[in-house]
Amino acid sequence: MDLLAADPATDTVILQLPASSAYLSVLRTATAGLAARAQFTLDEIEDLRIAVDEACAMLLARELDAGEAPAPGDDLTCQFVLGETEIQVFVSVPAGNRALPSRDTFAWQVLSALAGDVEASTKDDRLCIALTKKRAGL
Repeated sequence: MDLLAADPATDTVILQLPASSAYLSVLRTATAGLAARAQFTLDEIEDLRIAVDEACAMLLARELDAGEAPAPGDDLTCQFVLGETEIQVFVSVPAGNRALPSRDTFAWQVLSALAGDVEASTKDDRLCIALTKKRAGL
């Protein structure tokens, strides 16, 4: 996960939750609230909320695909960087021996359509999906 340097034009919010789909509703609610605060339209808010949920589901599914349940204490971290015209979202889980999500899947196509810019990477022993959603007309 790439933590960005402080910029006076941005606010950063970091949520750390247990790596379990049971907590995704908390993240969806936070995503919608932060997008509303950044003056996104209702449609943009919904798109971003679904995109963050999909990114988390992809990362948590990697846990199951690797044949291992999240270890006790594993976390799902979500960092929101709110700029004047965009929100950047970095969702990550411990990488372990898991590979990056495939860009050839329907889920990745949906994610890209909803969020705009989407990247996946492994850094600092964490598997990360980064999204950038810009406000319309800017």
